[in-house]
Amino acid sequence: MDASQVYIAISIVALAAIAILVILPNKNKKQKKLSKLAGLSFAFVLAGILFGNDRLIGYSLMVVGVILAIVDIIGKLKSK
Repeated sequence: MDASQVYIAISIVALAAIAILVILPNKNKKQKKLSKLAGLSFAFVLAGILFGNDRLIGYSLMVVGVILAIVDIIGKLKSK
């Protein structure tokens, strides 16, 4: 394994840990579910990591995911 594959593996493990923390219910308090836009942005970032071998495709997917996440955050702030 070269260095880039190690970074990709670490990223996948970190995103999987975050997904588990988000998906598993917390018994002490009610958790809010991910919005459709947030789930879509998470999928784009994950796809960007998986297609990291081709930098143009990988980075493009990650950028789309981050932009969707920012749009979701701004939309939630405006609705309050």
